[in-house]
This record gives sequence, structure tokens and C-alpha cells, in this order.
Amino acid sequence: MQDPLSEVIALLQPRAVFSKGISGAGSWAVRYSDFGQPSFCAVLDGRCRLAVDGHPDLVLQTGDFVLLPATPGFTMSSIEPAQPVHIDPKLTPAPTGEVRHGRRGGKPDVRLLGGYFLFGSPDASLLVPLLPTVMHVRGIERLSLLVRLVGEEAGDDRPGRDLLLARLVEVLLIEALRSTSGDDAPPGLLRGLADARLAPAIRQMHGHLARPWTMAELARKAALSRSAFFDRFTRTVGLPPMEYLLAWRMAVAKDLLRAGSLALAEVAERVGYSSASTFSTAFSRHVGQAPGRFARAQ
Repeated sequence: MQDPLSEVIALLQPRAVFSKGISGAGSWAVRYSDFGQPSFCAVLDGRCRLAVDGHPDLVLQTGDFVLLPATPGFTMSSIEPAQPVHIDPKLTPAPTGEVRHGRRGGKPDVRLLGGYFLFGSPDASLLVPLLPTVMHVRGIERLSLLVRLVGEEAGDDRPGRDLLLARLVEVLLIEALRSTSGDDAPPGLLRGLADARLAPAIRQMHGHLARPWTMAELARKAALSRSAFFDRFTRTVGLPPMEYLLAWRMAVAKDLLRAGSLALAEVAERVGYSSASTFSTAFSRHVGQAPGRFARAQ
């Protein structure tokens, strides 16, 4: 049986890590415009405040880890409020050394390791909404260790650096996602996998994608009536079940077409379509171009 979380991360193709040291002293604040790419921050020492647009303020402390899969606008500051300095990460050149905020001299009040990476998948816009907007994890030593490894490797130029960074970021993502799963997770895949009724249905969708699933069959896997399953799935995952299944089938189909090793009929069969023509119709409607054209464009 396929693990849905691992599959999502594999399809996202995280890569191209950039990380930097950040410190602050005294009274300071920086306001970042929305970035769109995934970013992370680990608190190495001290405390600071993080206000992500549309979410309650967080007070971060030593050992905390934050992951923003799509990085909306946010403000980071000292505990005491200050007038923020505006930074547009899309326009500001990446710093080469540690970034210092507030008072320049003396011991900093907070030390952070912050960074970002890219999702190589063209389907990131489909998959990222299945993840929480803000992932705040406290006291997970494994995450702190991974972040330190990412920081060390990103600042080095040893052979195999890019491959190792890609693997580290995959593990970082999995650890962060596992650490934020549960009933208190926002609507999305993590919340669905934490639901004892919905998890078996989600795992069946991923593990047997070729099966011609119906709403009634999936509801039986969840031991719920069709209407109860529909309502619970939509509320918990954020998409109706058959819409989620279609989106996932199309994401996997795109990945298979990009690889270019299977005939169209085989791709269709792998993602649950009885013929190449029915698959082509569904793919064209969902993606906006025929599968053959999509494959050639890759």
C-alpha cells in the first residue's frame, strides 16, 4: 500500500536549497512580501515573534521549527513591537552572510537559521493546498538536527552537495509534516490521514489508483454512509472525494507522461481509465491540453 504523504512529497520534487543565518538584537521588525515558494525557519537560540498573514501571531523559542509551504506575506520581529522594515524577497538579492536585524553590536537576543527551497513539480499548485499553510513544530530534536545539516551542507561545496541537499529537504518535509498531523491540523491531507474513518479510504485511493472507484465503495472503506463520507471528507481534506481522486490521478498521469516510458494506453490504465480515449478526454479537460501534446512539451 502506498503512503500518501510520501507520494505527495515525491511528486513535489523539492530541490535547490538556500539557507542563511539570521540574528536580531534590541527592538526590530521586518515585513516580507509574499514569496510563493516554500520556506523554513529554525530557532537556534532566543525568542522572536512571527505574524503570518491570516494566522494568529506566534512567539517562537529555542528549538522551534516553522515551515511555510507557499510562504504568504509575514512579519518577523522582536518580542516588543517595532516599526517594520519592508523587504520584497523577489527583488532583494540573496544575502551572502548572516543577516542582522536591530542593534548591530553585542550579543543577539535571537539566532535563527532560515531558508527556502523550490518544488520542481508543475503540480505544486495542486499539491501544496493539501498541506497546512503554517507548520509550527516545537521541541522535535530530529528537525533541529536536520536543519543544522541543511545549513552546513548548503554553505559547503563538496561533491554530491545538490543530491544530498535534495534528500535532506525531502526528509525535512516528511518530519515537519508528520509532526504537524493530527486532529488540530488545518483541512488538508494531514488532517485526512489523522481521521480514523477517512485514512483507510485515502490510502486505498493512493494504493489502488487504477481501480474504478465509486463514491459508494470509498464510503464503505470509511464505514460511513455516502452523504456522511462526502461531508466529512470535504470538510476535513478541503476537496470533495471524487475531486481529490481526479486531481491525484492527473498529477500521477502528468508524472508518467513526463517520464515518457509508457504508451498512452498504459498511462490511462495506471490511473484508472478503461481506454486511452476516455483518459485523453478527462486529461484535456483537466489540464487544458491533450496528453500527447503535454508529453511532447516536456
